[in-house]
Amino acid sequence: MGELAKIVVVVPTYNERENLPVLAGLLSDLNLPGLELLVVDDNSPDGTGDVADELAKASPEKVGVLHRTVKDGLGRAYVAGITRALDEGADIVIQMDADLSHPASVIPTMIDILRTTDAGVVIGSRYVPGGSAAAEWGWHRRALSAWANFYVNAILRLHVKDATAGFKAWKADTLRWIDVASIASNGYSFQVEMNYRTVKRGLKIAETPIRFEERTEGVSKMSLKVQLESALMPWKLLFGR
Repeated sequence: MGELAKIVVVVPTYNERENLPVLAGLLSDLNLPGLELLVVDDNSPDGTGDVADELAKASPEKVGVLHRTVKDGLGRAYVAGITRALDEGADIVIQMDADLSHPASVIPTMIDILRTTDAGVVIGSRYVPGGSAAAEWGWHRRALSAWANFYVNAILRLHVKDATAGFKAWKADTLRWIDVASIASNGYSFQVEMNYRTVKRGLKIAETPIRFEERTEGVSKMSLKVQLESALMPWKLLFGR
Protein backbone atom coordinates (compact mmCIF):
# COMPACT_ATOMS: atom_id res chain seq x y z
CA MET A 1 0.00 0.00 0.00
CA GLY A 2 1.87 3.07 -1.21
CA GLU A 3 1.60 6.63 0.04
CA LEU A 4 -1.02 7.43 -2.59
CA ALA A 5 -3.58 4.95 -1.38
CA LYS A 6 -7.22 5.63 -2.17
CA ILE A 7 -8.91 6.14 1.22
CA VAL A 8 -12.70 6.33 1.28
CA VAL A 9 -14.53 7.52 4.40
CA VAL A 10 -18.03 6.01 4.28
CA VAL A 11 -20.54 8.08 6.27
CA PRO A 12 -24.21 7.01 6.46
CA THR A 13 -26.56 9.95 7.04
CA TYR A 14 -30.15 10.43 8.12
CA ASN A 15 -31.11 13.98 9.09
CA GLU A 16 -27.55 15.28 9.57
CA ARG A 17 -27.66 18.50 7.54
CA GLU A 18 -26.00 20.60 10.30
CA ASN A 19 -23.21 18.10 10.96
CA LEU A 20 -22.30 16.95 7.46
CA PRO A 21 -20.60 20.16 6.22
CA VAL A 22 -18.64 20.36 9.50
CA LEU A 23 -17.45 16.76 9.09
CA ALA A 24 -16.53 17.35 5.44
CA GLY A 25 -14.45 20.36 6.55
CA LEU A 26 -12.66 18.37 9.26
CA LEU A 27 -11.78 15.62 6.77
CA SER A 28 -10.57 18.16 4.21
CA ASP A 29 -8.40 19.88 6.87
CA LEU A 30 -6.49 16.62 7.40
CA ASN A 31 -4.85 17.21 3.98
CA LEU A 32 -4.46 13.47 3.47
CA PRO A 33 -3.60 12.61 -0.15
CA GLY A 34 -6.15 10.21 -1.64
CA LEU A 35 -8.79 10.82 1.04
CA GLU A 36 -12.39 10.89 -0.20
CA LEU A 37 -15.75 11.17 1.55
CA LEU A 38 -18.66 8.97 0.45
CA VAL A 39 -21.99 10.08 1.93
CA VAL A 40 -24.68 7.39 2.01
CA ASP A 41 -27.93 9.25 2.55
CA ASP A 42 -31.11 7.37 3.44
CA ASN A 43 -33.53 9.84 1.88
CA SER A 44 -33.28 12.29 4.81
CA PRO A 45 -36.43 14.42 5.19
CA ASP A 46 -34.30 17.37 6.38
CA GLY A 47 -32.48 17.66 3.03
CA THR A 48 -29.13 16.14 4.08
CA GLY A 49 -28.96 14.54 0.61
CA ASP A 50 -29.14 17.98 -1.03
CA VAL A 51 -26.37 19.26 1.26
CA ALA A 52 -24.27 16.22 0.26
CA ASP A 53 -24.91 16.93 -3.44
CA GLU A 54 -23.75 20.55 -2.95
CA LEU A 55 -20.54 19.35 -1.27
CA ALA A 56 -19.96 16.89 -4.13
CA LYS A 57 -20.56 19.63 -6.70
CA ALA A 58 -18.02 21.88 -4.99
CA SER A 59 -15.37 19.10 -4.67
CA PRO A 60 -16.24 16.30 -7.10
CA GLU A 61 -12.84 14.64 -6.67
CA LYS A 62 -13.18 14.56 -2.87
CA VAL A 63 -16.88 13.92 -2.18
CA GLY A 64 -19.27 11.29 -3.55
CA VAL A 65 -22.92 10.69 -2.71
CA LEU A 66 -24.97 7.51 -2.71
CA HIS A 67 -28.71 8.16 -2.40
CA ARG A 68 -30.79 5.31 -0.99
CA THR A 69 -34.58 5.40 -1.06
CA VAL A 70 -35.15 2.70 1.56
CA LYS A 71 -34.40 3.44 5.20
CA ASP A 72 -33.56 -0.09 6.36
CA GLY A 73 -30.85 0.53 8.90
CA LEU A 74 -27.24 1.49 9.46
CA GLY A 75 -25.91 -1.93 8.48
CA ARG A 76 -27.51 -1.83 5.04
CA ALA A 77 -26.29 1.74 4.47
CA TYR A 78 -22.74 0.70 5.37
CA VAL A 79 -22.87 -2.38 3.12
CA ALA A 80 -24.02 -0.21 0.19
CA GLY A 81 -21.32 2.41 0.82
CA ILE A 82 -18.49 -0.05 1.46
CA THR A 83 -19.42 -2.10 -1.62
CA ARG A 84 -19.30 1.02 -3.78
CA ALA A 85 -15.97 2.11 -2.24
CA LEU A 86 -14.45 -1.31 -3.02
CA ASP A 87 -15.91 -1.30 -6.56
CA GLU A 88 -14.26 2.10 -7.11
CA GLY A 89 -10.85 0.81 -6.08
CA ALA A 90 -10.48 1.88 -2.44
CA ASP A 91 -7.34 0.60 -0.68
CA ILE A 92 -8.62 1.65 2.75
CA VAL A 93 -12.25 2.12 3.82
CA ILE A 94 -13.12 4.07 6.96
CA GLN A 95 -16.46 3.73 8.76
CA MET A 96 -17.48 6.92 10.53
CA ASP A 97 -20.62 8.46 12.02
CA ALA A 98 -21.93 11.78 10.72
CA ASP A 99 -22.77 13.11 14.19
CA LEU A 100 -19.22 14.34 15.01
CA SER A 101 -18.86 11.80 17.83
CA HIS A 102 -15.78 10.31 16.10
CA PRO A 103 -12.63 12.52 16.04
CA ALA A 104 -11.40 12.95 12.46
CA SER A 105 -7.98 13.88 13.89
CA VAL A 106 -7.33 10.19 14.72
CA ILE A 107 -7.71 9.03 11.08
CA PRO A 108 -4.00 9.54 10.18
CA THR A 109 -3.00 7.35 13.17
CA MET A 110 -5.46 4.63 12.12
CA ILE A 111 -4.12 4.65 8.57
CA ASP A 112 -0.54 4.57 9.87
CA ILE A 113 -1.32 1.45 11.95
CA LEU A 114 -2.81 -0.27 8.88
CA ARG A 115 0.28 0.61 6.85
CA THR A 116 2.90 -0.43 9.40
CA THR A 117 1.37 -3.51 11.08
CA ASP A 118 -0.40 -6.71 10.06
CA ALA A 119 -3.75 -5.43 11.39
CA GLY A 120 -6.66 -5.98 9.00
CA VAL A 121 -8.76 -3.34 10.75
CA VAL A 122 -8.14 -0.57 13.30
CA ILE A 123 -10.88 0.38 15.76
CA GLY A 124 -11.10 3.87 17.23
CA SER A 125 -11.59 2.64 20.77
CA ARG A 126 -13.12 4.23 23.87
CA TYR A 127 -11.92 1.47 26.17
CA VAL A 128 -8.18 1.14 25.60
CA PRO A 129 -5.78 3.24 27.74
CA GLY A 130 -6.04 6.87 26.61
CA GLY A 131 -9.57 6.43 25.23
CA SER A 132 -12.72 7.87 26.81
CA ALA A 133 -16.48 8.06 26.35
CA ALA A 134 -18.35 11.37 26.22
CA ALA A 135 -18.28 13.35 29.48
CA GLU A 136 -22.02 14.00 28.99
CA TRP A 137 -22.84 10.30 29.15
CA GLY A 138 -24.84 9.43 32.26
CA TRP A 139 -23.85 6.41 34.35
CA HIS A 140 -26.59 4.30 32.69
CA ARG A 141 -25.19 4.93 29.18
CA ARG A 142 -21.70 4.07 30.41
CA ALA A 143 -22.96 0.96 32.17
CA LEU A 144 -24.95 -0.21 29.12
CA SER A 145 -21.96 0.31 26.83
CA ALA A 146 -19.54 -1.45 29.19
CA TRP A 147 -22.01 -4.32 29.68
CA ALA A 148 -22.57 -4.68 25.90
CA ASN A 149 -18.82 -5.03 25.36
CA PHE A 150 -18.39 -7.52 28.20
CA TYR A 151 -21.40 -9.51 26.95
CA VAL A 152 -20.25 -9.69 23.34
CA ASN A 153 -16.69 -10.62 24.31
CA ALA A 154 -17.82 -13.23 26.83
CA ILE A 155 -19.84 -15.03 24.15
CA LEU A 156 -17.69 -14.51 21.06
CA ARG A 157 -14.16 -14.27 22.54
CA LEU A 158 -13.19 -11.37 20.29
CA HIS A 159 -10.51 -10.02 22.67
CA VAL A 160 -11.45 -6.52 21.59
CA LYS A 161 -11.95 -3.79 24.20
CA ASP A 162 -14.51 -1.80 22.16
CA ALA A 163 -16.43 -4.44 20.22
CA THR A 164 -19.45 -2.23 19.47
CA ALA A 165 -17.46 0.76 18.18
CA GLY A 166 -18.48 2.31 14.85
CA PHE A 167 -15.26 4.17 14.00
CA LYS A 168 -13.00 1.83 12.03
CA ALA A 169 -10.36 1.79 9.30
CA TRP A 170 -10.28 -1.33 7.13
CA LYS A 171 -7.84 -2.70 4.60
CA ALA A 172 -9.83 -3.36 1.44
CA ASP A 173 -8.64 -6.99 1.38
CA THR A 174 -10.04 -7.59 4.87
CA LEU A 175 -13.46 -6.37 3.75
CA ARG A 176 -13.34 -8.70 0.75
CA TRP A 177 -12.25 -11.66 2.87
CA ILE A 178 -15.11 -11.22 5.36
CA ASP A 179 -17.59 -10.78 2.48
CA VAL A 180 -19.24 -7.58 3.71
CA ALA A 181 -22.03 -7.81 1.14
CA SER A 182 -23.47 -10.90 2.87
CA ILE A 183 -23.74 -9.32 6.35
CA ALA A 184 -27.40 -8.99 7.26
CA SER A 185 -27.35 -7.40 10.72
CA ASN A 186 -27.97 -3.77 11.69
CA GLY A 187 -27.08 -1.27 14.39
CA TYR A 188 -24.37 -2.29 16.85
CA SER A 189 -24.81 -5.90 15.74
CA PHE A 190 -23.38 -4.94 12.37
CA GLN A 191 -20.13 -3.78 14.01
CA VAL A 192 -19.96 -6.94 16.12
CA GLU A 193 -20.62 -9.25 13.18
CA MET A 194 -17.86 -7.59 11.14
CA ASN A 195 -15.43 -8.04 14.04
CA TYR A 196 -16.49 -11.66 14.50
CA ARG A 197 -15.91 -12.49 10.84
CA THR A 198 -12.51 -10.80 10.98
CA VAL A 199 -11.43 -12.85 14.01
CA LYS A 200 -12.82 -16.08 12.52
CA ARG A 201 -10.70 -15.46 9.42
CA GLY A 202 -7.62 -15.26 11.62
CA LEU A 203 -7.12 -11.57 10.85
CA LYS A 204 -5.85 -9.09 13.40
CA ILE A 205 -7.92 -6.30 14.97
CA ALA A 206 -5.95 -3.33 16.34
CA GLU A 207 -7.36 -0.60 18.61
CA THR A 208 -6.24 2.98 19.03
CA PRO A 209 -7.63 5.36 21.69
CA ILE A 210 -10.23 8.01 20.87
CA ARG A 211 -12.22 10.48 22.89
CA PHE A 212 -15.82 9.78 21.92
CA GLU A 213 -17.98 12.94 21.90
CA GLU A 214 -21.72 13.22 22.44
CA ARG A 215 -23.59 14.38 19.32
CA THR A 216 -24.35 18.11 19.41
CA GLU A 217 -26.98 18.38 16.66
CA GLY A 218 -29.80 16.03 15.66
CA VAL A 219 -31.21 12.99 17.43
CA SER A 220 -29.74 9.63 18.40
CA LYS A 221 -31.30 6.74 16.46
CA MET A 222 -31.04 3.80 18.91
CA SER A 223 -34.38 1.97 18.99
CA LEU A 224 -35.55 -0.89 21.20
CA LYS A 225 -35.62 -3.15 18.13
CA VAL A 226 -31.94 -2.42 17.49
CA GLN A 227 -31.09 -3.08 21.16
CA LEU A 228 -32.87 -6.46 21.08
CA GLU A 229 -31.18 -7.43 17.83
CA SER A 230 -27.84 -6.48 19.39
CA ALA A 231 -28.49 -8.74 22.38
CA LEU A 232 -29.37 -11.76 20.20
CA MET A 233 -26.69 -11.30 17.56
CA PRO A 234 -23.72 -12.88 19.43
CA TRP A 235 -25.70 -16.08 20.00
CA LYS A 236 -26.79 -16.24 16.35
CA LEU A 237 -23.17 -15.85 15.27
CA LEU A 238 -21.95 -18.45 17.75
CA PHE A 239 -24.48 -21.04 16.65
CA GLY A 240 -24.29 -20.20 12.96
CA ARG A 241 -27.79 -18.65 12.94
